[in-house]
Amino acid sequence: MPASMGDTLVPVTTPVSLATRTRRSRPRRTGRVAAVSSVLLSAAVLAAPAHADVPEGWAGQDEVNNLDFLGALALYAGAPLLLFVLIGLAVYLPAMVRGEKLLPDHSGGEAQWIGGPRQGVAELPAPDGDGSRAGGASGSW
Repeated sequence: MPASMGDTLVPVTTPVSLATRTRRSRPRRTGRVAAVSSVLLSAAVLAAPAHADVPEGWAGQDEVNNLDFLGALALYAGAPLLLFVLIGLAVYLPAMVRGEKLLPDHSGGEAQWIGGPRQGVAELPAPDGDGSRAGGASGSW
């Protein structure tokens, strides 16, 4: 390349022959057709009805299973209650074995002043006179 063309862009063309183009696209086209046809064929096979006989007892319902009141109560109320108790035991039993307290402690405890002076009210400024408001908040109605 001459020195005068160093900063000039030169168009690049690649000759394409039709013979190589069709040779490369034929496998792609065949692959696409095979993929689409396999999806359609599998959908048709899966959507076909199953050829099976109805199990005995389903067609005529000769046998009737009645559930009495106590059985229904045990099924619909007893099973959830039993599950509730088992989950409660799974949660509280390890803490009871370790000897931990399960109920919260509602005692007053020690008062905390978060962000306040470290020494308590001793670090607050003392009032300078009788009408001074230093040392805390005040309010009146």
